Amino acid sequence: MIERLLPGVAWMRRYDRESLRSDGLAALIVTIMLIPQSLAYALLAGLPPQVGLYASMLPLLGYALFGSSNALAVGPVAVVSLMTAAAVGKLASVGSPEYLGAALALALLSGGLLLAMGLLRLGFLANLLSHPVISGFITASGLLIAISQLKHLLGVEAGGHALPEILAALVAAAPETNPITLAIGLGALGFLFWVRHAFKAWLTRLGCGPRTADALAKAGPVMAVAVTTLVVAAFDLASAGVSVVGAIPQGLPPIALPPFDGELWAALLPSALLISVVGFVESVSVAQTLAAKRRERIDPNRELLGLGAANLAAGVSGGYPVTGGFARSVVNFDAGARTPMAGVLTAVGIGLTALFLTPLFHALPKATLAATIIVAVLSLVDLGALRRTWRYAKTDFAAMAATIVMVLAVGVEAGIVTGVALSVALFLWRSARPHMAVVGQVPATQHFRNVLRHEVVTSAHVLSLRVDESLYFANARSLEDRVYTLIAEHPRVTDLVLMCPAVNAIDASALESLEAINQRLAAGGVRFHLSEIKGPVMDRLERVDFLAHLSGQVFLSQHDAMRVLDPVATLRADIGSRPPQSSATLRTGA
Repeated sequence: MIERLLPGVAWMRRYDRESLRSDGLAALIVTIMLIPQSLAYALLAGLPPQVGLYASMLPLLGYALFGSSNALAVGPVAVVSLMTAAAVGKLASVGSPEYLGAALALALLSGGLLLAMGLLRLGFLANLLSHPVISGFITASGLLIAISQLKHLLGVEAGGHALPEILAALVAAAPETNPITLAIGLGALGFLFWVRHAFKAWLTRLGCGPRTADALAKAGPVMAVAVTTLVVAAFDLASAGVSVVGAIPQGLPPIALPPFDGELWAALLPSALLISVVGFVESVSVAQTLAAKRRERIDPNRELLGLGAANLAAGVSGGYPVTGGFARSVVNFDAGARTPMAGVLTAVGIGLTALFLTPLFHALPKATLAATIIVAVLSLVDLGALRRTWRYAKTDFAAMAATIVMVLAVGVEAGIVTGVALSVALFLWRSARPHMAVVGQVPATQHFRNVLRHEVVTSAHVLSLRVDESLYFANARSLEDRVYTLIAEHPRVTDLVLMCPAVNAIDASALESLEAINQRLAAGGVRFHLSEIKGPVMDRLERVDFLAHLSGQVFLSQHDAMRVLDPVATLRADIGSRPPQSSATLRTGA
């Protein structure tokens, strides 16, 4: 019973010294990586830097108790930080107490929604967002985030939440560029790119072991932070106009509730729902990818509970919305994390940093944090996916391209809403026009295939029509139209068999269409048959009187149907002969 309420108890009971060593090493590496990321992502969200640290403490404990992944590292991430800035920026000005209060309320709302979805076992929602839409959203968000950070590299003020606004502000502010800030930012940017792509190989050539080289490469952002902070402090570059983080309060996060303002919460609710869904999809995708490598299992409903607990913890401890991050989760996994205790130990490391090390970040230039963000988010950009999706499915490309355009042109929320709406609309459009094929028997087999794609044997008076979609209100009329057209084109037909191997459901509207087809064919002297009906569909049909009024029969297989309705044609097909009138162009497919 306790394990059902607190799933984390299960791994705690199995915990041993070897697991502690592995989790401790992973936590050390992730802590080093997470410190600059937490500060940077808080900056991206428009929040004070310490809020990023706060969002990396108690949320990790909340996830460890309720989550199902042993390697997922929860905390601030770039996309959710951008969505937070977009949502809260509409309600309060950056830097104001109201802005911080709205961010806390957003975290609490997101946590509540995720927790409710988990309790209602809505983990299947992760499957409802198509991959092209998510890919397009992340790519566009990465580009938008990277461009939005150029103001910190230039040392200028330039706001905006959409690409046209940001570019216009950057162009207007370009003459005010601070050359020292630009030099620091470009230097940090170049160093971080080199660390990400070449530092590990360079260390390996110098004789470092693979694990040591990998750990040092992951610490690249910390090196950039340390060096640029020392340079700014040593030469007092803040007095020359270099923007720095400034004073960061020491201590653990304050435990307090956000303001309970009904209008504020109502205004944040749509954004909280989007952040919850996007964060959950991103998190569960990462968790499942890592779990598969160890043959472990991820429970989406428990992930909802874990992320819900993490966000509730963020909302009451001075943080903002969090989710599982891809980069740090991979680092956590590669470093050997065995249980969620790695996240707990990471939270301890961040807590010690907040207690004792925050004065060291006073002279940290914001340009370095901007460079950290740019390097991190550009790894999420996958423009090649556009080309691959275009080649494979034009409709999916349309949803992906629309998502990218809307995110860049209007904003993140408009982008993902457009992508999801277009995906649903395209799905309905495709399913409303289901693929249907007249089929014949492949000689010397019991298989039936499309007459336009294969050399098959057909019957002069039996027409076999295969429908490759579940039947429901949107496509029922298409089936009627196709049947009536085929009957008009084949006046010698006396029997029509609807082959249903791909029909997983028939709703009430489709049932009425089948009844109408049966009655109209019977009036024209054509019997209506069904074949290869799945068990659950047959169960539903047996609840009504449709089968009692069916003019034909229900056959277990299409071969059985043809053997009864046209034994001569079936015998001819079984022995491999084919009459001239059934010739068709041989092509691949069904």
